[in-house]
Amino acid sequence: MTTESVRSLRRETVILDGWAFAPTELPLDSTWEQVAEAGAEVALPHTWNAVDGQAGGEYRRGRSTYARRIVADAESAETWVEFEGVNSTALVSMGGQLLRQHDGGYSTFRVCLTDALVDGEGTLVVVVDNAANETVYPQQADFTFYGGIYRDVRLIGVPATHFDLADGGPGLTVTPALAGERADVALTAGVVGATEGAVVRFAIDGESDVTVPVVDGVALAALTIDQVRRWHGVRDPHRYTARAEVLVGDQLVDAVELRFGCREFSIDAQRGFLLNGEEYPLRGVSRHQDFEGVGNAITEGMKQTDLALIKEIGATTVRLAHYQHDQRFYDLCDEAGLVVWAEIPQITVFLPGAVANARDQLTELIVQNRHHASIVCWGLSNEITLAGAGEDVQEAHRDLNDLAHELDATRPTVMANLFLLETDHPLVTLPDVMSYNLYFGWYVGEAPDNDTWLDDFHAAHPTTPIGLSEYGADANPRYQSATPAKGDYTETYQALYHEHMVEMIEQRPWLWATHVWNLADFGSAGRDEGGVTGRNQKGLVSFDRSLKKDAFYVYKAAWSTEPFVHVAGRRRPDRAEPMTEVVVYSNQPAVTLVVDGVEHATVTGERVFRFQVPLTAEHQITARTGELEDSITIRKVEHAPDAEVMPTTTISNWFDKAELPTPEGFFSIHDTLADIKKSEAGAQLLASVMEAVATSRGEVGRGVEIPPAMQAIVDRMSVEKLLQQAGGVPIEQVAALNAQLNLVAK
Repeated sequence: MTTESVRSLRRETVILDGWAFAPTELPLDSTWEQVAEAGAEVALPHTWNAVDGQAGGEYRRGRSTYARRIVADAESAETWVEFEGVNSTALVSMGGQLLRQHDGGYSTFRVCLTDALVDGEGTLVVVVDNAANETVYPQQADFTFYGGIYRDVRLIGVPATHFDLADGGPGLTVTPALAGERADVALTAGVVGATEGAVVRFAIDGESDVTVPVVDGVALAALTIDQVRRWHGVRDPHRYTARAEVLVGDQLVDAVELRFGCREFSIDAQRGFLLNGEEYPLRGVSRHQDFEGVGNAITEGMKQTDLALIKEIGATTVRLAHYQHDQRFYDLCDEAGLVVWAEIPQITVFLPGAVANARDQLTELIVQNRHHASIVCWGLSNEITLAGAGEDVQEAHRDLNDLAHELDATRPTVMANLFLLETDHPLVTLPDVMSYNLYFGWYVGEAPDNDTWLDDFHAAHPTTPIGLSEYGADANPRYQSATPAKGDYTETYQALYHEHMVEMIEQRPWLWATHVWNLADFGSAGRDEGGVTGRNQKGLVSFDRSLKKDAFYVYKAAWSTEPFVHVAGRRRPDRAEPMTEVVVYSNQPAVTLVVDGVEHATVTGERVFRFQVPLTAEHQITARTGELEDSITIRKVEHAPDAEVMPTTTISNWFDKAELPTPEGFFSIHDTLADIKKSEAGAQLLASVMEAVATSRGEVGRGVEIPPAMQAIVDRMSVEKLLQQAGGVPIEQVAALNAQLNLVAK
């Protein structure tokens, strides 16, 4: 059968234009004209939070109304509308009749319009609601919940006998099992309206086919690929095409097809991730879907941009967080050979009223995506224990874990744990595998504390696989520093932090997967920090993807095989220091630095190449390796520009302002918490300090219990470092605390 004949059976039409939008709730029986009069005509994808959802502070969360005139295909027995993503609750109606309510902003759902159409026509009205509630995930998270019909919508016309459309899935389930060079492929298809004698013909292109009867609305078959070509990540992301055709008598009435891959994988506590029996380190990034200026209503070109960035750094994996992503992006990962962590938006705070919704969203995620070769695990939640991890949380996760295994026995479940979760908590070992979100070197502690924490876990639990699901540091490229420090939001510190993390990860091959947080900056309405509101700035690239931060090249140097050289610090042209450090990133073994046309020095090494260059005037700096080169211009100035320093930075050097006393035999802010706690008076003083630090971040910090492993890391910090990290502490208060410590004898 030709592709054209397959398409002629099922009429699919993408409907992106001709929509009316009103930024208010209108009656379900509204006409197109009434909706347009209350708002405007728009094209999809569309979100009403593209601007205010990225501006910081409150953004409009509530109900809006969309409408579109629908004309059914005259040759189709049934007409359905498919929504690929509506955030977050959708009330779909026609002629004033509510046809379906769908709760969950990130999965595909379909609605049958057939009975609501009059003479094949009608006005589709969709009320979309992203208001806060207690029954639909997510409700509290570090990203903006953009409202709208923000992904594609299409009309689907099918004959009376057709593959099942109700679950939003492809209508065909394909499950390959490998045995050496052979793959045994199980195929299942649900058929609606099957009459006596209806059969389904299953085929795998170029391999084999079989015809089986439809029994109780289901067709089951098994096919064999004798010399299977395995899907093997970026090296060989080979896929097969499976096709299912419904025949009534000799007449072909419906057909669907999907791409799938054949691969085996396992996760080992000592060897990490293994693909087709080979050690295959999963090293990559996490991705949020939104872009600057458009929110989550992104285009095909934007998806391709993200894919190209992920491929450029040489990543082997991507965590598609914190929700179900566009079906198209999973397809792109299949094609590129990127191993995917897929998850649902059960995040931050457990909602007892949303237990059923979490089940629904997990069901949709798996049913709609289990054919993707790229996906290797189903994520049950992310940092869900912020407000506690009681029995209700555990029971809900046990239920989700069982559900995932029922729907797909071929993939493990996974959780991304909050770093405050005790490593012996039952939730840690509840899913098949797990990872931790660790931010030592940004929110707490120093970057080397990541090494210590992971080594301690691995030593204590040598048979338990562990991954690093999030790690990162915010950077505003406007901010630069010759002396970068944690918390200063400089591009310089972010690069230095990631230099350490790359080396740390390379030395620990037992980490089954590591994901940088994040590929790109993203919208987070509740944030106001680092000189920008409404944005998380941990991305390796800017929100609009136009600027690659220096940290991007740290990973390109570590993972990419495409030769390159990059001179860091190009956004710090004006430098006050008489001797400046020039940092170069490359995946080549040696780099030569040329200053004003004269060879300055050659350094051999791996990833990072550092040069000391005297500054006297304006200088042209060029890094060369083989035929490759990259250049920047730097110049000597009297003072570093104020624009390069975050005005509200908390990482100021207090001792440029005042030399605080450090009397011999007595404590000061230079001493560690552990040492000060040895004194009863010191311990009491620190208790009040810690309470102030915890509540400086608002209610989210009040009452948080620090696990012993985390407390040990905090105790190694000096009081000075702790206060710097807390931020916003005036020098007068620092001096007063130091004076109190000066009264406590060691």
